[in-house]
Amino acid sequence: MKPNLHLGDSQLILKECKLAGLLRNQAAYVLATAWWETAHTIEPVKEAYWVNNAEDWRKKNLRYYPWYGRGYVQLTWQRNYAHAGEELNLDLTTNPDAVMRPEVSAKILVTGSLEGWFTGRKLGDYITLQKSDFKGARRVINGTDKAAKIAVVAKAYDAALKAEGYGAAGPTPTAPKARTHPAKSKTVQASIVQGASAVGGAVGAVQALDGTAQIIAMVGCIVVALTAIFILRERLKSWAAGWE
Repeated sequence: MKPNLHLGDSQLILKECKLAGLLRNQAAYVLATAWWETAHTIEPVKEAYWVNNAEDWRKKNLRYYPWYGRGYVQLTWQRNYAHAGEELNLDLTTNPDAVMRPEVSAKILVTGSLEGWFTGRKLGDYITLQKSDFKGARRVINGTDKAAKIAVVAKAYDAALKAEGYGAAGPTPTAPKARTHPAKSKTVQASIVQGASAVGGAVGAVQALDGTAQIIAMVGCIVVALTAIFILRERLKSWAAGWE
């Protein structure tokens, strides 16, 4: 087959793949899954959509009704709707039809495959920079059902994405945060001022005393000085790590 990368919602799914950082071969398998699960349309569908009076049929025949298969990946069972809803901050339990919205279904397909929502198996368990186990990757979605046939489709999508240059440019590196010299760092300056003030106040208090009280106060002054040094050291550590 020669995949059409503009069929249905293919571009929306590819956009989600790029946002999630999927490798080219991983994106190929995601598209192959969507193509297979939606009867080659790459548009969200409902389980048993081809049946006459489909909703009545689902209600009578599906033990997991109303959380039957929906979307690009046919999300099924209440627990999976609840988990996907929690991850996406959406109420998919009382409103399962929200899965039919393309932008929601695309996130479920991509993130669910990447993180192992459906079976506990993750896309990265089978498809990496070093390998493209397209047949084994079916376990991410649904055991081994039609695994060999979907693997052929995924291989074709991988070739199509390679021809399109998917991922060739790579992400634009983020410039490191500029750091202020410690002498100009506001937090370091504040620490020095606070420490000096504390020590100065302690010394002034000691001078006003005599005898045993002065000795005790001197010990306290030393403790204050050591504390100030410790705080300054921690602030310098933070600066060295790139924090202001």
